[in-house]
Amino acid sequence: MRKILRLLLGFGLVLLGIIGLIAPVMPGWVFLIPGLVILGDYFPPVKRLVDWAKEKYEVALAKEKARRERHKST
Repeated sequence: MRKILRLLLGFGLVLLGIIGLIAPVMPGWVFLIPGLVILGDYFPPVKRLVDWAKEKYEVALAKEKARRERHKST
């Protein structure tokens, strides 16, 4: 029962996120990202997508940190 509720929650959040991306009333990413994280526990392709996005974020964060360190030292 708990698995079904988590799946429904994940799909619901993804649906809200897609609606939010289309409609300018609310930010869609606020719902889309948690929905994908929840669904990543059950669907390997979604898990790979979430892992890829996390890796891209970490690389960008490291580049920004290095840029700030270079800027500080000059």
